[in-house]
Amino acid sequence: MSSAVPQHPNANNVAALLPRLNDPDSDLRYMSLNDLYNILNAGSPNFLLGDYNTCARTIDGLLKTLDDQNGEVQNQAIKCLGPLAQKVPPEILPPLIEKLSNLKTTNSVDNSIPATALRTLIISFPRPVPAIPPSKPTQDAYSAISKVLIPRLVGYVVITHGIRNPANPPPGLLEADPERGVDSDAIDVLTEVVRCFGLMLQDAEKKALQKAIVNILDNERTGTIIKKKAVIAISILAVYLSDALLSAFVSDTIESFRSSHLTLARRRLLISMVGSLARSVPQRLGPYLKILAPFVLSALSQQEHEDSLDEIAEDGSQNPEIEDVREAALVTLDSFLSSCSTEMRLYTEEAIDAALRYIDYDPGLAMVEDDEEMGGTQDADEEDENGSDGLNGEEDDFEEEEGMSDDDNASWKVRRCAAKVLYTIISTRGTGDLLENGTLYEKVAPALISCFKEREENVRLEILTTLASLVRKTGEGVTLPLSSGTDDGHVSASQTTHSRKRRRGGSDANLFDTHGAFSSSIGASSPAVSPPPILGPRADLARLSSPIIRGVARLLKHSSLPTKQAGITLLRDMLTVQHGGLSDHLGQLSDPIIDAIKISSALAGGSTTTTTGGAASATGSSLRIEALQLVSVICDTHSSRLIVPYVGGITTAVMAAVKDKYYKVASEAIYTAESLVKVITPPRSAGIEQQHQTYLDKLFDVILDRITAHDADLEVRQRAMHALGVLLARTSSTTGTRLLSATKRLSALDVLYGRLKNETTRIAAVGAIDSVAASAADKDGLKTDWVRNVSLELGAQLRKSDRILRGASLAALKNIVTNRVALANLDDKTVRGLVEKILPLLNASDLSLLGLALVVLANLVKRNPKRVVDSKLDSALCTVVLAPLGGAVLDAFLVLVGAIGEQGVGGALMQGFLKNVGVTGEPAIVGKAIGTLLVSGSSTVGVKLEDFANELQSAQDDQRKCLALSILGEAAFRLGTASSLRPNLFITHFKSKSEQVPRAAAVALGRAGAGNVPMYLPVILKDMDKFGETQYLLLHSIKEILQNASKMRTDLSPHTKEIWNKLLATSQAEDNKAVGAECIGRLAIIEPSTFLPLLQGYLQDPVPTVRGMVIQAVRFTLADSDENFDEVLRPNLIGMLKTMLNDTDLENRRLALTTLNSATHNRPHIILPHLAQLLPLVMKESKIKSELVREVQMGPFKHKVDDGLEIRKSAYETLYALMQSAFSRINPIELYDRVIAGLEDEHDIKVLCNLMLTRLITLDPEETVRRLDSVAERFRTILAFKSKENAVKQEVEKAQEASKGVLRVTVILHNAFPASVGPAATAHGQAWKGYWEWVAKDFKAPLLTMEQEVKNQSG
Repeated sequence: MSSAVPQHPNANNVAALLPRLNDPDSDLRYMSLNDLYNILNAGSPNFLLGDYNTCARTIDGLLKTLDDQNGEVQNQAIKCLGPLAQKVPPEILPPLIEKLSNLKTTNSVDNSIPATALRTLIISFPRPVPAIPPSKPTQDAYSAISKVLIPRLVGYVVITHGIRNPANPPPGLLEADPERGVDSDAIDVLTEVVRCFGLMLQDAEKKALQKAIVNILDNERTGTIIKKKAVIAISILAVYLSDALLSAFVSDTIESFRSSHLTLARRRLLISMVGSLARSVPQRLGPYLKILAPFVLSALSQQEHEDSLDEIAEDGSQNPEIEDVREAALVTLDSFLSSCSTEMRLYTEEAIDAALRYIDYDPGLAMVEDDEEMGGTQDADEEDENGSDGLNGEEDDFEEEEGMSDDDNASWKVRRCAAKVLYTIISTRGTGDLLENGTLYEKVAPALISCFKEREENVRLEILTTLASLVRKTGEGVTLPLSSGTDDGHVSASQTTHSRKRRRGGSDANLFDTHGAFSSSIGASSPAVSPPPILGPRADLARLSSPIIRGVARLLKHSSLPTKQAGITLLRDMLTVQHGGLSDHLGQLSDPIIDAIKISSALAGGSTTTTTGGAASATGSSLRIEALQLVSVICDTHSSRLIVPYVGGITTAVMAAVKDKYYKVASEAIYTAESLVKVITPPRSAGIEQQHQTYLDKLFDVILDRITAHDADLEVRQRAMHALGVLLARTSSTTGTRLLSATKRLSALDVLYGRLKNETTRIAAVGAIDSVAASAADKDGLKTDWVRNVSLELGAQLRKSDRILRGASLAALKNIVTNRVALANLDDKTVRGLVEKILPLLNASDLSLLGLALVVLANLVKRNPKRVVDSKLDSALCTVVLAPLGGAVLDAFLVLVGAIGEQGVGGALMQGFLKNVGVTGEPAIVGKAIGTLLVSGSSTVGVKLEDFANELQSAQDDQRKCLALSILGEAAFRLGTASSLRPNLFITHFKSKSEQVPRAAAVALGRAGAGNVPMYLPVILKDMDKFGETQYLLLHSIKEILQNASKMRTDLSPHTKEIWNKLLATSQAEDNKAVGAECIGRLAIIEPSTFLPLLQGYLQDPVPTVRGMVIQAVRFTLADSDENFDEVLRPNLIGMLKTMLNDTDLENRRLALTTLNSATHNRPHIILPHLAQLLPLVMKESKIKSELVREVQMGPFKHKVDDGLEIRKSAYETLYALMQSAFSRINPIELYDRVIAGLEDEHDIKVLCNLMLTRLITLDPEETVRRLDSVAERFRTILAFKSKENAVKQEVEKAQEASKGVLRVTVILHNAFPASVGPAATAHGQAWKGYWEWVAKDFKAPLLTMEQEVKNQSG
């Protein structure tokens, strides 16, 4: 029976429980221990410090219960040791440890109880924290361990602690007993000591512990399991060894490798040990790999391989120890390559050769083949007829090999490890030279393909996973092309569009173009059939596609479920990278893929088959999902004409999967059905056949059934609604309507309307309606009542709190009002209802919603201006124009204002702009609005152009002049050559004494000039010869002209040469440099073939300012250009960037980094394939350069000034951008080195590195775990920093911000890797574990606040 724990327990409460520990009833003993445990935890830290008697009696009682016959009592006694150790006086700790270490259990079957108790005690002690002096409790705990436990472990006194002639301890726990050997539990105790107190151990203690471990490893009687524990212990101890001790240990290991008496077992042990060290202390072991790596590689050499084959030939059997050595060598080689990749570059070729040598190592098979050769041989010519790759025999069965059994042959472990080595090489080197120079495809890939016939499943899965990794590496950074038209390559006149995909702001059709995104999503474009490149990794992959496909095809016919899944995954990756590739092989694969989709329900629900080597768990359901995904990729990347012959079988299988009870299978099947719909509907389908209609009807029925089924999962219903929207959209054209009956179409539309009113399905329904509205082409395809009801319901959704729902509903409304068929169905009542629901969105709190709302209103104005435009709308627009509008939102606003003027209802709005807004808004924005309304409304707005010209001349204040200039510039732009305004009207205001008026005049001049280039541009160019302020202002005018010329395709060819010369001459001035560079960049966009080569030539100019201007000009070309420009830029950009990044001028290199950053965002298809050439230059600039740090005298103080800070900041910004878009092409170890270094840099760089860390958690969790200790050290330094008392406010705020950022990342890291602070933490995480405990204790309040903040943001 258990009593309640007192609120303030004391020593008497503890003493009262002790007699019960001897009670005969084991239940009572257990409950007493449980009460003791609760009292010890609830008591104050000092409640036992003064009562030595009670402490001693408690210890004696616990020691006795540790030898209890009842296991639960023993476990509860062990639990009590932790809290007891934190409450007893420090003087009692040494006797406690001594008694525990000498405890012999006589009643217990479990002999590990004393060791477990010791480990629990050690873990409960307060631990040292790096860079912070140990607290007194920590010092007391270490003192007890040093005085008692370490001598007890090693068998002699290591440090005397001032005691003369200390007594010799009993034989060490780590010493080998003649009868029982080495106690493995003692190794666990040693490991725990090192984990918890490694920071405080003195060199003598570390050396003693190291010696004890080495003795265990050297003892020939020690078992394999114990030696494995010892290897782990030495790797953990290595983290805390000094450089001298580690060097000595490695030197001893090297001498052991060189020993002439080296046995196979000893060799295997040494190889395993250095592999464990590589994983534990990679940075410290790296310098020794020049000596250690050859020892490991020698075990995998060709000579030793041939010697073993000779031995097999002579004796008929293989020494199993040899295979153990090879397995250990391959595991260690894998560790070297993954943990010390930079140092292992010297041995890349040898590592690849070693892995390839043993990827097909099978002595058992070799012996069988030798026996077969004795009986006869096959003609080589006959064999060649089956294909040079050895994979063409249709009836080969990879699973059946007579005469071999893996029960007696463990060579499969060697082959699996060899495959893992190749996987690591691809992972760490597959983004640079090995991929680009063809090594991986010339040497590695063919070997992997030839091993598809591997008989051991674990190895085969590893091989398929490795090859899939290589394929994915090949595709990283590749932009896949799309083309429009039909499958046969003919494009109709109605489909012909400009190929120039320029980012326009002034085109009404492209404002918030949700229709363009929709067209891509429904597969309106046929997959492009582009020939593979002649050179490069993708060309290498294309050459090997046929043997890969043939090999996988036979695996799908004869292999187990996990192998089939791995093969299908490989095919999917390959098709995705090549954007096709099955044109000649689909017939071989169609039946196996269909069979995988139709796998029996019994197998689908069967037990999981877990694969090794990184392959995922495979079940029947997961196989079906992979097969369905493969079919989707085939449909999305191949011509309809190629797929149609197999549509029948695929459709039947997919329909069955759609009805599957497992929601993930059903959901994926619906997505595949959606892809099939795209295949068999125009424009992709070349001809319309009755068979297509049959398939489409079946798919329609099963999709609609999933939407209406009450037992279907929500995800399934949502996916089905999207598929239904695509199906209706694809059959809405004049030819497509014949594929789906009107009855089915109308019933489907009614279902969507019903789901739109359901809270759980409305977002998916909005998406489907959006697809239908965007593609409606037949007036009979939509019912009038349906369009009106849906429009009003979508309008009602605009008042919901869910922003995603509001955005989707507004986008759907946009497609309804921009589609002439749908818009024609809206009556006056519906239009007015929509206006009332949209008006509340006319504010600047959400600009993306505002832009869409403006577009919808603009189209409604054109439909029924009198029902749309009223005082409420005018008032709302007067409020909106006061907001800081820009980009597409401003363009949409101007389109709406223009539509109001064109419809002749803009008089009241003009009065509102003039009276209620006027100069209170931003003149540039208000001026554009008034100018647009003035021109579009003409005589209906009540004012004339001359009124504003007079206002410009008579106005006295600057704001009115700026507004008048902006209005006149916008009006002249829109009037074009019909404008009566002359350039001098604007130029005369360049001399104004105001700071605002000249700039407004310059912009207005450029705006007017963009509408009438022949009149304005010659005047502007003539005045460019003037120096000073006029020249600067005219550059802004030219910028406006060039910017609008690129949007409107104005012909500037008669003036481009003169503009170029003027810009080069005027951009040398410091004030003109930035705007001049932008003008040069915009001119290069207009005529790239003329001016881009000139820019490239000027990068070699001896004047640094000229080179800097060119670098900035190139940057401006990247954000706003088109495909024609890309064709000229593509062959030149990489060379230009390399020249920029190697510039001798510091500022120019900084500008080059910003240019590379921009190119990464806007031209990834050009940058990423060549990233290996650019990344080292970025890494170089991220390092602190001592020659750029100088000391400056400021009064009596000296300050350090770092001239390289800005360029380092740019380098880290570029690394962050590259990490986001091309992480797989970056060496993660090198990147992490820079991130760790950045945590010790200036404040801005620390902030960037914190951001990078949060992304790396997801991008590379394994390397993040390995770096936790390094991160902990840097974070601890930041948190421990205290600002000086006389520090300025800015410095204090920076320190506070840095601490907050560190706490945030700390919480995110802890949430991502909670095991790193638990009992299972490895050697990598000891510093992190201590750091987390320190933060949780010393920063408790801010940490809790940050945890809640992170939780809220993630939720």
